[in-house]
Amino acid sequence: MPHMAIEYSANLDANVDMSELCALVARTILATGLFEPGAVRVRAFGAKAYAIADRLPENGFIDMNLRIGKGRSAEEKKLAGEAIFAAVSKHLASLFATPHFALSLEIREIDAELSWKKNAIHPRLRGR
Repeated sequence: MPHMAIEYSANLDANVDMSELCALVARTILATGLFEPGAVRVRAFGAKAYAIADRLPENGFIDMNLRIGKGRSAEEKKLAGEAIFAAVSKHLASLFATPHFALSLEIREIDAELSWKKNAIHPRLRGR
């Protein structure tokens, strides 16, 4: 498991292809070598209602939350976070050229005792 949830202000729909951003994040997660392909999930949710900073209509945000299972060192988690943040920052460079954009990323470890999963994708991909 790494499951990335990307929440964003809906005013970014005109400037950011969220499907492309999700694909970039998925590729970057896999490129770390820390996660199995069958476990990767990336999705984006637009917030239609929001208030950002001084509430100018051009203000926008992307907040990324990556949930992962236990089993990776602090250094591995940090490297994964840095890789994802750098790739997304580069991809969104045009938004940072304005004084109206904020990007954040947080990684959270899931307590295995409180997480239930059933995945038919793993056997297919592991059988390659």
